[in-house]
Amino acid sequence: QVQLVESGGGLVQAGGSLRLSCAASGLTFTNYNMGWFRQAPGQEREFVSALTWSGITTYYADSVKGRFTISRDNAKNTVYLQMNSLKPEDTAVYYCAAAAAASGSGFGLRRVTPYNHWGQGTQVTVSS
Repeated sequence: QVQLVESGGGLVQAGGSLRLSCAASGLTFTNYNMGWFRQAPGQEREFVSALTWSGITTYYADSVKGRFTISRDNAKNTVYLQMNSLKPEDTAVYYCAAAAAASGSGFGLRRVTPYNHWGQGTQVTVSS
């Protein structure tokens, strides 16, 4: 059974930092590209960042580029999202997701559809 478990969310003041983690189990981690999405109340789930199975290629939404950094540790089956210079508009539930690498990468990783598995989400709240 595949499980993705996010952690590291919380309440932070604007300008602060948080580091999200997503621990994966029940799958061969290096067979998956990984992504982070977020969903604010009343809004659709939106792409935040993704990286390929090797960790070499990364993708970011324009709204977080230069502030967020995605990385992975394949030895620990874990993907991270370092979030710096947080803004109130970053407030959302953040979800980790896994997409089979065999399905491809590139621009498609910005969409929800390639992702086979999702975590339960972790709340990030940024106060002004």
